Amino acid sequence: MSKSKICSLTVTACAMAVLLSACSLFKGSTSSPTAPPTTVTKPKEEEKKKEEKKNEEKAAPFNVPAFAREVKKDAYNIAIFAPLYLDSVFTNGTEIPGRTLPRYVLSGLDFYEGAQLALDSLQQQGVKLNVFVYDSKSRTNNIETLKRNKAFDGTDLIIAAVSAPEIQELSNVAKDQQINLVSATYPNDGGISGNPFLLITNSLLKTHGEVLQRYLQETFANKNILLLHRNSPFEKRLVADFKADYDKMQSAKKSRIREVIWNDAMTDMDLSQYLLTDRPNLCVVTALDENNAKAILRKLSVQTATYPIQIYGMPTWDIMKFKEPEFKDMQIYYTSPYFNDKTDAYSRYITDYFKRVYKSRPSDMAFKGFELTWYFVKQLNDKGVYFNGDINEGTKKIFNNLNYQPVYLKEGNTVPDYFENKNINIIQKNDSADVKMNFQ
Repeated sequence: MSKSKICSLTVTACAMAVLLSACSLFKGSTSSPTAPPTTVTKPKEEEKKKEEKKNEEKAAPFNVPAFAREVKKDAYNIAIFAPLYLDSVFTNGTEIPGRTLPRYVLSGLDFYEGAQLALDSLQQQGVKLNVFVYDSKSRTNNIETLKRNKAFDGTDLIIAAVSAPEIQELSNVAKDQQINLVSATYPNDGGISGNPFLLITNSLLKTHGEVLQRYLQETFANKNILLLHRNSPFEKRLVADFKADYDKMQSAKKSRIREVIWNDAMTDMDLSQYLLTDRPNLCVVTALDENNAKAILRKLSVQTATYPIQIYGMPTWDIMKFKEPEFKDMQIYYTSPYFNDKTDAYSRYITDYFKRVYKSRPSDMAFKGFELTWYFVKQLNDKGVYFNGDINEGTKKIFNNLNYQPVYLKEGNTVPDYFENKNINIIQKNDSADVKMNFQ
C-alpha cells in the first residue's frame, strides 16, 4: 500500500480528534496536594517577590529574566504546528478525493510523522507530555483563533514547521506568553525583532555567507575567489553582505573577492578574464533558483578544461539535481544547516519504521521533525521550561551540531532579538550521496 494511501487513513482517523481540535496525545498526571494556607503577611510577600525579581534579573542569562527561572513540571505541554491543509483535503467530511493525499500535504505530514515517532520513543523512556498538534493552514482554527480561545495558556514549548505569516503570529504569542518557539524550517527571521524566545533553526542566508566566506578564506592558502551574481536587488543584497563579512574578517590568509556581474550575454571570453590557471578558482554563485544556477554552471563548465574551478552555491541547491552531461566532472558544493548521511542508529530506526508502515523512504522533513522534537523535549525534561542558559547541549545531539547564538540587530542592544542556529555545513554534491566537507 502506498504511503499516501496509508497516510490518508492516518489523517482521516486523527484529523477531527487530534489535529483540528488539538487534543492531547499523551497525558501525564497533573494532580498535586492542596497547599496549606499561607501565614505570611501580604507586605512581606510583596517584599519577597520584589527581592526575588531583583535577584532574577541580575543573574538572568542574556538579560532575559525568564531565562533565570527554574520551572520544572511532572508533565510538559507542547504544541506542534505543521502545514497539513486539512481544510483543503477534507472538503467532504472525512473522505479524501481519489483516496490519495495531494503532494503539497506530504511535507507537513512527514514532519508531523517524524515528530510523532520521537514522541513515542520519549514516552517509552518515561517522559510525560501533553502534546497538541495543530494544522498551521487551518482556516477555522487559525493561530489568532487559538490565541483568542486561550489554547496557548500553559504551553511550555512550540515547535513549528511554518513560514510567513504564521511565524510572525506565533512569534507574537511566544513573546507575549514567554514560550520558547522553535522555528524548524523557515530560513528567515520574517522581520521579527525583540523576541529572545524565538529559536531559528534553518539559518538565514547572511549566516550561510559568513560561514562560506570563512571556509573559503581559511581552507585554501592560494585561491581566486569570484562572486558571480545577477544585477537584481535581491542578489546585490547577498553580495553586499558577503563583502561586508570580508571587511570584518580578521585573517592573514584572506584574499580579495572579485565581483562578476552575470548576464545571459556574457561570452566565454568575458568569463575567462576572471579565471586563473595557477590556483583554485572558487566561484560563489548567488542564484537561488535552478534555472539561473544551471545557466551559470553551463558557462563555467566550458572553462573547466583550462582552469581549476570549484562551484559554491546557495542552500536551495540541496534539492537540485545536476545530472546533465556537462556537469559530470564539475566540483559543486552548497551550504546547509542540515546534514544527515543516514548511517546512525536513529536514522536507521526512522527509515525502518517508514519502510515497514508506509512502504517508502522518509523525507528530510521526517528527520527534521524527529530531530528537533527529540532534542528540545530532552532539554525540557532535563532542565525545565527555560533551558536557554545552556541551549547547545552536545549530549542530546541527533544528526546535527545545533549552535544557537544570540542575534542583536542593533548595536548596543542588551537583549537578543532572537537566537539563530549558526552551524552551517559545506556539502559536496555527488551522484550517489552528498559529502560534508567541513567539520563543526
